[in-house]
Amino acid sequence: MSPNSIQLLQSDMLFNNELMDTLLAQAKVSPRLRQHFDLRTSASDTSQRMLNALWPGTEVPVHRHEETAETVVCLRGKLEEVLYEAVQEGGEQTFREVSRQLLSPQEGLYGMQIPADVWHTVHVLEPSVIFEAKDGAYKP
Repeated sequence: MSPNSIQLLQSDMLFNNELMDTLLAQAKVSPRLRQHFDLRTSASDTSQRMLNALWPGTEVPVHRHEETAETVVCLRGKLEEVLYEAVQEGGEQTFREVSRQLLSPQEGLYGMQIPADVWHTVHVLEPSVIFEAKDGAYKP
């Protein structure tokens, strides 16, 4: 667990406006403009389940999860999930955008499944809170 995450101690918790407001307030003052909230209930839980509050301007490097798909559900706000393919140019790996999916619950666009091994990032359009889930323990 990250030292700046809020650890969930109860097994039953509502994802309500108070929680979303608190996470967004913490994200706003974070140097990275984001704050995650770990939803695992014990150290033996090897899943990856979290809420992630994000502000416009946060920089999430293009990355992939080689062994697991990622489920992303937008609970509040508006953002784009951007998918890429890796390309070799002049002996260097770069990325070419192949898809950009808007997620906005106000527009009925709630979430998506990002397949395993697909390069992706997020472009935050307005303060947002997402639910993320991946199989297996975190691997840096």
